[in-house]
Amino acid sequence: MSAFRTLDDAGSLQGKRVLMRVDLNVPMEGGRVTDATRIERVAPTIREVAGKGAKVVLLAHFGRPKGKREAKDSLEPVVPALSAALGKPVAFAADCVGEEAAKAVAALKDGDVILLENTRYHAGEEKNDPAFADALAANGDVYVNEAFSAAHRAHASTEGLAHRLPAYAGREMQAELEALTKGLESPQRPVIALVGGAKVSSKIDLLENLVAKVDMLVIGGGMANTFLHAQGKPVGKSLCEKDLAGTATRILAAAEKAGCRIILPVDAVSASEFKANAAHETVPVDAVPEGGMILDAGPESVAEINAAIDGAKTLVWNGPLGAFELTPFDAATVAAAKHAAERTKAGALVSVAGGGDTVAALNHAGVGQTFTYVSTAGGAFLEWLEGKALPGVEALRAKG
Repeated sequence: MSAFRTLDDAGSLQGKRVLMRVDLNVPMEGGRVTDATRIERVAPTIREVAGKGAKVVLLAHFGRPKGKREAKDSLEPVVPALSAALGKPVAFAADCVGEEAAKAVAALKDGDVILLENTRYHAGEEKNDPAFADALAANGDVYVNEAFSAAHRAHASTEGLAHRLPAYAGREMQAELEALTKGLESPQRPVIALVGGAKVSSKIDLLENLVAKVDMLVIGGGMANTFLHAQGKPVGKSLCEKDLAGTATRILAAAEKAGCRIILPVDAVSASEFKANAAHETVPVDAVPEGGMILDAGPESVAEINAAIDGAKTLVWNGPLGAFELTPFDAATVAAAKHAAERTKAGALVSVAGGGDTVAALNHAGVGQTFTYVSTAGGAFLEWLEGKALPGVEALRAKG
């Protein structure tokens, strides 16, 4: 039995109004959706629920209108992309509560789909105001949460509603929760975590949680420079938060105490300027020149990371190992990602990845489809990695 209530627990949906919270916060240009990934991810659940004869009422936010109506934050321009993904027409209502929403929902036939206007047009959404949650609930008989990426927010449409109607995780949310459970909550050991990105300051909670939970922790990207500096290594002009040397030292000590092996770069690709194809050299980490900038981990570091991945059964990945958006400083990220993908394909590794830059880096390496699970949720994935309870998820826990 799942720890969370899913659509499998919902019984018959025929004729029921299913309020489904989805994430349609997609990139737009000139009134058109430029990347429909998030829409494509929720489409199967919408189709499944509509196919069971339910009236599907979609709730979503867009942008940050702060409780006011901002034309630029309307969800109406998303309707054509949503209709295309579902292969059927999608109705639209210009409000998510009140008479306009009620009329539009009442007009639905079984199997129809409607998108209601931006929930954040109302201040009650982000405040998780009980009266606003009641107003949303008036248009539904059942609640389905299919927006893991908004699950770290205790808003009316992500948390409040789950206490007012029978509440279930959608298929995408279910897949995410199952992947995260496999990643850190009850993983196959040994577990290796790979954490990269620019700054230690944004990932202190994450690193402190991981050293207590994983067997090996690879630290890469600009963050690694702060750790190298804390160990007395020269980092030249590299991105480095020197004021966090004490924090880095504390994390290293906590890892040692917990029996977590920390893997830092042993060699680095150093360049004198931050641009694609800048003149560069590979040097040991204790020989970075004064005017040099570490832009990637070197081949010896990659060999060590890949060997560690070979010794693991579970991998959790967040953030790139270098400046992957600039060639050739994407080499370490691409090599390690491809190696992890091969181990996953061979059935030797469960690989779970997430966070904005991570998705882009894995797609750049051509392995986004090969990992066991790649989460498109940024903040929610990070907060889960930090060991924090996510309100939208907690509200779906099966009552034991």
